[in-house]
Amino acid sequence: MKSKYIIIALIALSSLAFGASESVVWSDNLIDNILGYDKKGSLHLGQYFTILQSTYFKPLFLGVLFGVPAVFVLHYLVIGPMIFSHDRKKIYVFTLFHRIVHAIAGISFILIIPTGLIMMFGSTFGGGEFVKVCKEIHAISTLLFIVSVIPMFFMWLRWMFLHWDDIKWLMIVGGYLNKNKKPVPAGRFNAGQKTWYWLATLGGFVMIGTGAAMYFQDFRLDILDAYQISQIDFLRASAIVHNALGLAVVALFFVHIYMAVFAIKGAIHSMIDGHKEEEEVEILHSSYYRELKEKGKV
Repeated sequence: MKSKYIIIALIALSSLAFGASESVVWSDNLIDNILGYDKKGSLHLGQYFTILQSTYFKPLFLGVLFGVPAVFVLHYLVIGPMIFSHDRKKIYVFTLFHRIVHAIAGISFILIIPTGLIMMFGSTFGGGEFVKVCKEIHAISTLLFIVSVIPMFFMWLRWMFLHWDDIKWLMIVGGYLNKNKKPVPAGRFNAGQKTWYWLATLGGFVMIGTGAAMYFQDFRLDILDAYQISQIDFLRASAIVHNALGLAVVALFFVHIYMAVFAIKGAIHSMIDGHKEEEEVEILHSSYYRELKEKGKV
């Protein structure tokens, strides 16, 4: 087990070292090269890219930034947080390895999301050196995310497939609109957590690929030539996909933080010491709790 921690530490340090190194990898003819790609085999995505970037993405991001927290404030004031007993047994749910990987992913998201938003609204911040620094932090944070997303994908994969409980959970919105403590049908992970998992992992891989394309910009891929896709179209498509996924990532990251810190009192401690309160598991993960009882673990 110790070897896993050593490997992750080495990868993290090497990634940070790589990210901190000289990042200007483009040729002096970058602009000429990119513009030249548009003259052959182009899908002419320019008009769609321009409309989406200038008309839709910024208002949508603003809507997420202010709308999602506003909904949570309303929920907190009307429904209030769930509070569970701390006098019963504590159930060990997350191993040290789980918590280390989750912490690395959490730190990367805390850096990636604000810097990405600053880049999106670069003109609002006056552009210049500040936005350039945010771009570099964004790139380095992505390398940190790569370190965590691969082990995170495999270590929780077997619990993340769709189950009938997930349909029931969605129908009652996880019980979060009810002030009463009624058992909620959910396994070790509920439908909300599964949604965030798939977005953060599979969506994360797509974000890494599209982000790398936009960061390096001037490169050639044989597969693009094979399908007669111009470099400029590939970059525009990457930006569109990256921003669309970014909207979902920001929204669900806010949900993740709200649930862990505010909606369920003390829930965040499960990612610190690995334990959940027995009553919390009994109510919010009733199917998992029943499974533990059958195995004699509670």
